[in-house]
Amino acid sequence: MNIGAHVRGGGTLIPSLQAGADLGATSIQVFVQSPRAWKPTQYAPEVLEAFREAQRDHPTITHTFCHATYLINLASDDEELFARSREALAHNLRVGRGMGAAGVVLHLGSHKGAGFEGAVAQVAGALVAALDDAGTAAGECPVLMENAAGAGGTVGRSLEELEAVLEATGRDERVGLCLDTQHLFASGVDYSTVSRARALLREVERRFGRERLACLHLNDSKTPWGSNRDRHANLGEGEITPEGLAALIGHPSVRDLPLLLEVPGDGDGPRAADVEAARAIHRAGQDLYRRAPRATTPPARRAP
Repeated sequence: MNIGAHVRGGGTLIPSLQAGADLGATSIQVFVQSPRAWKPTQYAPEVLEAFREAQRDHPTITHTFCHATYLINLASDDEELFARSREALAHNLRVGRGMGAAGVVLHLGSHKGAGFEGAVAQVAGALVAALDDAGTAAGECPVLMENAAGAGGTVGRSLEELEAVLEATGRDERVGLCLDTQHLFASGVDYSTVSRARALLREVERRFGRERLACLHLNDSKTPWGSNRDRHANLGEGEITPEGLAALIGHPSVRDLPLLLEVPGDGDGPRAADVEAARAIHRAGQDLYRRAPRATTPPARRAP
């Protein structure tokens, strides 16, 4: 069981490890620059090396992930915005690589209604170019495409779209996947039972390969199933419910992955109580699989 949390990074980044440990988390996610500003935070090489050593030697925190700034839009037809987005991603990847992070999670952006098919090659090319600019080699800090909730022209609103981007990169082994439970729910994916969770993860295996799924974002939803709205809720306070999450995070192929909380808590992010709630749901999910027989998959619900 590896329950993580998004925490504040701080100037030297090292305090983020203690912040995670104070919550009882065993993995963390941080921003390495302001999520809503273009100006990159510059870290001296010795700062990154110190973090890398602190992470390696930490007694309880096993993984650190970075989340790229929200301003990045690799699907934009605005040349200046696209160029800034690609450079921002390269910077985030350079910092993540220097930290020894397990990956940089990325929202791919939006084509603003211009059409997914016309954006695929541009998005894929930008991913590869940013990885090259950052000097990222296979086996180092990958870029982790995050599925979108489906609003507007967001890229990655389905596994099919994410696979198309991956294919357009030549299935570059430096490109991986982060699945967000709230975004799946909001985009109309049903994983509420053991059989449906199995079906979803078989699809992930078929489209991407199990090895590309590096982590999950573990969130409840403030909005209904199929709403296409990205609104996170604390576990047990939203529309998904603990029972609706248990079948997915208890599945044998994901139960040992870092499960990263991005819930609001009391307004300042995940709390120790949220980590404990996630552990309880995780245990309930494992119990489901101990009791569940092998069965055929029932028809999944469709988004309204």
